[in-house]
Amino acid sequence: MRAAKKNLLVGVDLGGTNVRAGLVRNGKITALQTRKISSRAKQAVVIDEVCETIAAVLPRGVDGIGIGVPSLVDHGVVYAVNNIPSWREVPLQKILKRRFGVPVFVNNDANCFALGELHFGAGRGYQNLVGLIVGTGLGAGIVINGRLYSGSNGGAGEIGAIAYREKDFEHYCSGRFFHREFGLDGATLQQLAGRGDRKAQAMLAAFGDDFANVIMALLYAYDPEIIVLGGSVSKVYPYFEKRMREKLKAFHFQHSLKKLVMTQTRKPNIAVLAAAALCLDNA
Repeated sequence: MRAAKKNLLVGVDLGGTNVRAGLVRNGKITALQTRKISSRAKQAVVIDEVCETIAAVLPRGVDGIGIGVPSLVDHGVVYAVNNIPSWREVPLQKILKRRFGVPVFVNNDANCFALGELHFGAGRGYQNLVGLIVGTGLGAGIVINGRLYSGSNGGAGEIGAIAYREKDFEHYCSGRFFHREFGLDGATLQQLAGRGDRKAQAMLAAFGDDFANVIMALLYAYDPEIIVLGGSVSKVYPYFEKRMREKLKAFHFQHSLKKLVMTQTRKPNIAVLAAAALCLDNA
């Protein structure tokens, strides 16, 4: 197995406000470092903060560093990172490789998520997988025949940008839905629904109507064995699953749908593990 070739890795999860780095040994996180970043600072300042966080967990003999970022990545160059204005075009792979002298792999967070589930989570044992992050945005990571598929320019899986109704999928099938339709966030509705509030439960269920069309688009395009949901909205999946499955009765290939496994991520610190999994995909 590819996982056996690289068993001492560092996974880095870069967000818009903080960065987390973890030492991953044989698929388990043995050290974890988290720090806030100066997201409004110059490019070099943020890079130094990321490097300091990595250095805090980096041992001698590490096999590689993987880093997931909330933006488009093309051949190790990061473009327009969310909430970090100075990161418009950053050759991050080259910078980190020069700084630490080990193999470095960079990709967007949705692609990393798919690999993390493939190697360490619900996707183990499958070859064709979609990791779908549903939060403030909507993005997918695609695994075909056991390897990540990023497309020619790193843009594969940007399903949120596909035109849908008068906007796009992200407008209707991310956390924005709850704010727009009900003036509340998904976490608040989840708390209310958990206390038995039927109105909140109905609001969460309504998300399934449009979300079913995202699932159908993924099925028609990639025909995966399993779809794993991550991101904040995935936590309310039990509330909208029934409505979603009702709408999925319109899918043309019901025999394929019956075989499909769909589940929420259940792996703690999946973003750090997912970033480390980039190294395994490139083994």
